[in-house]
Amino acid sequence: MSEQDLTLNEKIVNSTIMVDDKHLTLRLDGEDYALKVKSILEIVGIVPITSLPNLPVYVMGVINLRGKVFPVIDIRKRFGLEEIPYNDRTCIIIVHNKGMSVGLIVDDVSEVISIPEERILPPPKITKSKAGKFIKGLGKTNNGVKLILDIHKILFDEINEDK
Repeated sequence: MSEQDLTLNEKIVNSTIMVDDKHLTLRLDGEDYALKVKSILEIVGIVPITSLPNLPVYVMGVINLRGKVFPVIDIRKRFGLEEIPYNDRTCIIIVHNKGMSVGLIVDDVSEVISIPEERILPPPKITKSKAGKFIKGLGKTNNGVKLILDIHKILFDEINEDK
């Protein structure tokens, strides 16, 4: 993980003001996404992942971070995207939702930005991919539109093709 990522991680973890409009921006298959900062516990580089049998294809296994074990989901696989090799920009974002903490593998993380609630539009009703199911809203920013991910759906919704 680069020095830029460590600084970003420090901003998230050390932030004392968890405002609802703060979002972490990330890239996945060339698209800009965002996650609410208040659901993020930390960001780490790729670490060894222990495989487990009989899991959905998108659940890569578990990781051990400082004595805590977290399941890890590859978001590319969850969205039905083409697999690519992990590199020095690939990160695991540890998120927490409904009493469960999970690592999400993403291509790259960018920055923390503010997206006020009034600048978030509902997601489109028609989508061409599995990824559309996991979009909570469209966040309008000065630099375009960020697809805001729905952590709950990523963690808990079933996709028939993955069974």
